[in-house]
Amino acid sequence: MAREIILDPMLPWPLIAALGFAALAVCLLAAFRGLPGWWLRALAAVALVVALLDPSLQTEDREPLSDILLIAVDESASQQLTDRPDQTEAALADLLQQAQGDGLDTRVARVGDGEGDSGTLVMGALSEMLADVPRDRVAGAVVISDGRVHDAELAPDLPAPLHLLETGHDTDWDRRLIVSNAPSFAILDEEFTITLRIEDQGDVPDAMGDEAEIVLAIDGGEPRTYTIPVNEDLELPVTLPHGGLNVIEFTVPEAAGELTPRNNAAVIQINGVRDRLRVLLVSGEPHPGQRTWRNLLKADSAVDLVHFTILRPPGKQDGVPVTELSLIAFPTRELFSEKIDEFDLIIFDRYQRRGILPSIYLDNVRRYVEEGGAMLVAAGPDFATADSIFRSPLAPILPAAPTAIVLDEGFEPVISETGEKHPVTEGLPRDYGEDGAPWGRWFRQVQVEAAPDSETLMEGAEDEPLLVLNRVGAGRVALLGSDHVWLWDRGFEGGGPQAELLRRLAHWLMQEPELEEEALTAQALGQEITVTRRTLGDAPGAVTVTAPDGTESVLELTEEAPGRHVGRVEGEAQGLYRMVEGERTAVIGLGPAAPREFVETIATDAVLANAIDAREGGAIALEDGEPDLRSVREGRNAAGRGWIGWTPRNAYLTADIRILSLVPAWLFLLLAAGLATWAWLREGRR
Repeated sequence: MAREIILDPMLPWPLIAALGFAALAVCLLAAFRGLPGWWLRALAAVALVVALLDPSLQTEDREPLSDILLIAVDESASQQLTDRPDQTEAALADLLQQAQGDGLDTRVARVGDGEGDSGTLVMGALSEMLADVPRDRVAGAVVISDGRVHDAELAPDLPAPLHLLETGHDTDWDRRLIVSNAPSFAILDEEFTITLRIEDQGDVPDAMGDEAEIVLAIDGGEPRTYTIPVNEDLELPVTLPHGGLNVIEFTVPEAAGELTPRNNAAVIQINGVRDRLRVLLVSGEPHPGQRTWRNLLKADSAVDLVHFTILRPPGKQDGVPVTELSLIAFPTRELFSEKIDEFDLIIFDRYQRRGILPSIYLDNVRRYVEEGGAMLVAAGPDFATADSIFRSPLAPILPAAPTAIVLDEGFEPVISETGEKHPVTEGLPRDYGEDGAPWGRWFRQVQVEAAPDSETLMEGAEDEPLLVLNRVGAGRVALLGSDHVWLWDRGFEGGGPQAELLRRLAHWLMQEPELEEEALTAQALGQEITVTRRTLGDAPGAVTVTAPDGTESVLELTEEAPGRHVGRVEGEAQGLYRMVEGERTAVIGLGPAAPREFVETIATDAVLANAIDAREGGAIALEDGEPDLRSVREGRNAAGRGWIGWTPRNAYLTADIRILSLVPAWLFLLLAAGLATWAWLREGRR
């Protein structure tokens, strides 16, 4: 029960104040003039003001409310290491028991890993609890954690002390791998630098030494092991081995006694792009499609085109002296001998032997392909003649041999059974042709016999091979058995996907990974991993998926298109996933290889130090035992050795209010009138 005097003015406060000052002035004037009743007038004025204020006695019946202790329990991934879960549960049980003994009400929030690898969001949980309870009842807040909180700067404005009960041990240590300065894109054949650092934290045993091993693997290939210094930055020069996505995996073997190996790996996914694509176009007899090749290649600003063409055949007899010709001699020796290895692709467009390119130059082209180069032959009637390049040093690498027959008839190019599976021709757009045909017709084709080890992707007139591919040594070669592909570019009978076909063909020849016909690849969208197995053979087997924590699962694949088998799996954890099918492997990272929870794992109170100090709290290491819970007055230090404090808030609930008027207004009005009359009578006797 509580009592207090309250005022309920009958008039506004400014008006009462004005009346009071006026009465005071009158009393002072009367006293100054020596009137004997001035003090009676003052008493009358006081009685009048008191009557206007209407004082009352307020009595409240109060029910005391218990104080509330907020408890945030960190159950994130880093809190699952060693015996931290046991420390956490023991500390929570002891804290709840002591709070109950002190009559405290408790609110407990268990905090896991934040969404999107955002880490441990303890302060967000405290803010939510604070919003759900009356602020004037909060007596304190306790965080049970390893101290690795990732939203410490968002600490709420608590009206009471904040404490940390720190899990972990002084003897904990951990080794982690840090990779920085890694680009998302890099130019092929150009060296760039990745910064590596192996860092030891905590109470590192002397036996660990100053060096550690690191294992490097590219695209899940053969790992290579190196030894590098610990706690020092290492600048690693890297050159990408191929275009497209390059997955570089760094792993530090787990050391004895470290907290976790989850931060011992890093995955870098870098797209390799070509700075400039150097193409050598070797043209023979001029024909309508020659301009199409030039337009197609020159349309891309990233293509450096060198066009070797014969404008004046040696056998031409027109009587013009050679000294008067304005033609510039082509640097054939420089291109076909000294700089041939600098080209990414060589195209022979209806070229036939005329004695201009010596056999040694064509032999250089053969060697270029066998050592990893790319060659495309667009054949016309020239390929069926005695001067065909098949009758040259190029013969051993060509994927098909001419029969000397040229088929001059209209035909619709079709994709073969193998072509339906091959990434060069699989899924090519079909909505070009007229009268229901998928593509417009061509009208000339050289009859060829495909080599036994080659692949025929397209067929033409009389089901003869039209597009034939083959691997030669480390390089690749393709033969297009017609010089009428330009009809698609001109839109004849609706045309066809000329640009897309030639783009895919060029990329396959240059060994771009996305055009490999035998490949295992993985892509991630959010937490879903899509595994794709391309093959020209029979259906592949199941894929073994290894998660970041080492657990394995089997993923069955379903054929979604000819030659393309797909499976999808939901990645439950952030980190590196490895897929294996037969002898083929693929790797992909979901988020960072080491989630934020494992970037730093050594327990510390430094992260929350500012928030704790601002609220007069303290940090207690649980390995020293659970602290005592004590009551401390507001504004006093709320933590010490072996104890933490809470501030009594003395909150209450008002159950009933009674108000009793202390001054009946009519009585004080009569009293004021009587005093005023008395003063008038007394002064009238003078």
